[in-house]
Amino acid sequence: HVQLVESGGGSVQAGGSLRLSCAASGYTYSSNCMGWFRQAPGKAREVVAAIYTGPDITYYADSVKGRFTISQDNAKNTVYLQMNSLRPEDTAMYYCAADIDYDGSWEEALDYNYWGQGTQVTVS
Repeated sequence: HVQLVESGGGSVQAGGSLRLSCAASGYTYSSNCMGWFRQAPGKAREVVAAIYTGPDITYYADSVKGRFTISQDNAKNTVYLQMNSLRPEDTAMYYCAADIDYDGSWEEALDYNYWGQGTQVTVS
């Protein structure tokens, strides 16, 4: 069955960095869209970044452009989110998601079929 397993969250001071990982299994990884979302307490889940795995095309929310980088290791079926210059407002639970029937839409949570369990990022 499909599994998405995130790791790499933690606590960091403002200006610091973290790298999140999402290991995917149980489906054909190539030519899908993998996304990172986040949800802070009392707020809606929002997209952070996404990657169209086949052609390696990346997308970013305006709030993280220039600070976050999404990448992938096809050999490991793993997607990464490198987060630099972290701010307190980046504090949230971060989720990895897979859209296995990608149609070009990457920003909405409803586009994604599978979700990881989440990893907490706290910036103080």
